[in-house]
Amino acid sequence: MTENLRKRFKIALSWCLAWGNEKEPQFPLDILCQMKTAIDNPQNVPLEVRDIVKQVETLQTITEDDYPETIDEIKQKWRELWEQETRIGLVYGGATKIKQYVFESENLMEIRGASAILDRINLVDIPAFFGDRSSEVDIADYQAPRDWLKQEPQLSALLDALIPELIVYSTGGNVLAFCPAAYVNDLADAIEKRYTHETITANSCAVGDTFRLLEIRFGLFQRDNPESTNWLAWYRQNYAKPLIQSYFGKIESSTPDELKKLFYQRKSFNELAGKLAVKFNQRRSGNETSNRSSRRYPPMLETHPYLKRDNNDRASSVLHVEPDALAKEHWFSEPLARKYLMGQTTKRDKQNQHWYTLDWQPGYIDSWVKKFEEFLEKHPDLNSQYDFESEKRNGEEKITESRNLEEIANASDGFISFIYADGNNMGGFIQKIKTPEDYRQFSEDIFEATEQSVYYALAKNLHPHKLKDIKKPESQKRHKKWVHPFEIITIGGDDVLLIVPANKALEIARDIGDKFEEILESKKDRYAIHPESHDEFVGYCFYHRYIPQKSRVLKCELSTSMGVLISSYDTPIYYAENLTNQLLKSAKKTAKKLKESGYHGGTVDILTLKSVTMISSNITEFRDDGLTKLGKPKLKLYAAPYTLYELDGLIQTVRALKESEFPRSQIYQIRSLLDRGKRTAILNYLYFRSRLKDKQQDLLKEHFEAAWCKPKDTNNNGNLAPWMSIKEKNGLTTYETIWRELVDLYPFVEVETHAETQAETQSEVANP
Repeated sequence: MTENLRKRFKIALSWCLAWGNEKEPQFPLDILCQMKTAIDNPQNVPLEVRDIVKQVETLQTITEDDYPETIDEIKQKWRELWEQETRIGLVYGGATKIKQYVFESENLMEIRGASAILDRINLVDIPAFFGDRSSEVDIADYQAPRDWLKQEPQLSALLDALIPELIVYSTGGNVLAFCPAAYVNDLADAIEKRYTHETITANSCAVGDTFRLLEIRFGLFQRDNPESTNWLAWYRQNYAKPLIQSYFGKIESSTPDELKKLFYQRKSFNELAGKLAVKFNQRRSGNETSNRSSRRYPPMLETHPYLKRDNNDRASSVLHVEPDALAKEHWFSEPLARKYLMGQTTKRDKQNQHWYTLDWQPGYIDSWVKKFEEFLEKHPDLNSQYDFESEKRNGEEKITESRNLEEIANASDGFISFIYADGNNMGGFIQKIKTPEDYRQFSEDIFEATEQSVYYALAKNLHPHKLKDIKKPESQKRHKKWVHPFEIITIGGDDVLLIVPANKALEIARDIGDKFEEILESKKDRYAIHPESHDEFVGYCFYHRYIPQKSRVLKCELSTSMGVLISSYDTPIYYAENLTNQLLKSAKKTAKKLKESGYHGGTVDILTLKSVTMISSNITEFRDDGLTKLGKPKLKLYAAPYTLYELDGLIQTVRALKESEFPRSQIYQIRSLLDRGKRTAILNYLYFRSRLKDKQQDLLKEHFEAAWCKPKDTNNNGNLAPWMSIKEKNGLTTYETIWRELVDLYPFVEVETHAETQAETQSEVANP
């Protein structure tokens, strides 16, 4: 923990205690401000609040290894803290049902605008309630939500009661923050109301509660009678009960020391956050909430049979825009108009906003593309690799954001890829966090790793693209314009949704996962794991089906799973997003299964809609019914999901298949024969492979047969290609193959040029 974080929460807790339990502060505001300024210098802290600051200092001296056996021991050892009657407020909230709001439209401008509005509320507006303004935020955008609070009679007092140090975190679409006890409900109401005021139709939820000072360190006490709180002796008697295990965690060892450790892993600040999470889910579901109005009724917009509806056919139109203003005719409801305007603002398209005549200002938040450009400026090597400032573009207009999916697909023959990434093992790791300082540190680390890994992967694998042969009439005027060929829909906490050209999707997904782990590995020992029973080579062979040429010890406890969908750019966005979400869930399910064997790394599931036109059922049913042949043996005509290491191997294998010049007709014929049975597929593969030249055969033997298809029995020198064998728990053997995915991905993996290979070789020599 850094001293800055310790000081931050020393100020936060002192502020709440000094304010008191009522809405009016128990000390004048100037006394509280002096205390905040002089918090590190006891002699300058006002005498009236000096004892309060000392109490917080005492709390921060309680180490993680202080395990009192009884409540009486806590009471005696920290009597002054125990007798502190002023309570501390804690509020948790944010947007809910985000995808429903963001993806209700098929227009990319409206999707990016919806996402930007939510980002602005979370990253600008709510921090502004606390007087927290980052250097990137314009003063007018910072002041707007504060002026809005001033105009709300029930909420305006928050401006005096809140300070920046009270925020625990406000990234990833949620906020967790302290506040004076009397303002818990007001702050929760302000968060919910701000989302509704700005979006009209988005759902949000916020809850709060008050806690004793010692509960910040030792978790929840019984509210009315803290002396009767069940403590360690009670846990030792009841730890084996299923209900107790579900709350405190699974027992690995029942020794006294292990039980004490597990008990105190739960009895910490984490238990307070967990209580708010439960209240959040209850309120989001429409249950009654004490002292607050219900939020069970979603926003409703009136419609009428004789009124024109908006482009989404959901609400009555309030704004008609002619084609000469926005390239094509639009009918906007107010929520839809706000999304479109915000989409233009984040894409720095301010010259074409005269169509908007309603009374709402979008404010401004830097687009992800602008942040990507700032990232390139700080990393000259990646800037050069991305080719952002190439001489070939001198004298031309600057690079702009892609305006629609066709412009992204223009860099990959009309195909795009949706990549949806989400963190693994996050819930389990959060349960180990014991202090507000660690919560904030964790939030900052994860957001940094997520954002930086995305920028790194995009810079490493893409280049600015010059548009050509645009088909959409409204976009033809952008012919020969230079664009960034990607769209970042959102980066929030540990999740990412972006759209990239299909021909670079696999490399981008791989690099996001690898870089995410690499960044977290660099954070000293905060996220480290230490393999105990196997060396690095044996470990990787054990987890991966792809036999490694080189490997590294996995040192990071946290990772990402990803769903990657490749499809034509005119695939409906809501349909593509749904499939990508299914792929992500499939990848996370595999990651959870592999974790049981000790693997903590990332996983990726892939689907290509070029060979599958439409999937009427879900992806799991499609694979079970259409790509699995039951019998003896059982055959799986697919191998996804993959680990990140296997994904890299898959890319190398596709490249080797291309370099082997295996006739395309025979590649497809082998795929068509897979469902004829194991032996038929093997014979046909060997027959077609034997007709290649020796050098081409060697490529397949090295990158496909030896890398993927070796029998699990080391005494067996046979050849299973194109199959891989899997020993099931019931003792039977299932055979699966990557051949179908090789064929599907064949058009979307580019063979490295000699220049690229030479550059990588030089890089490895320079950085062994």
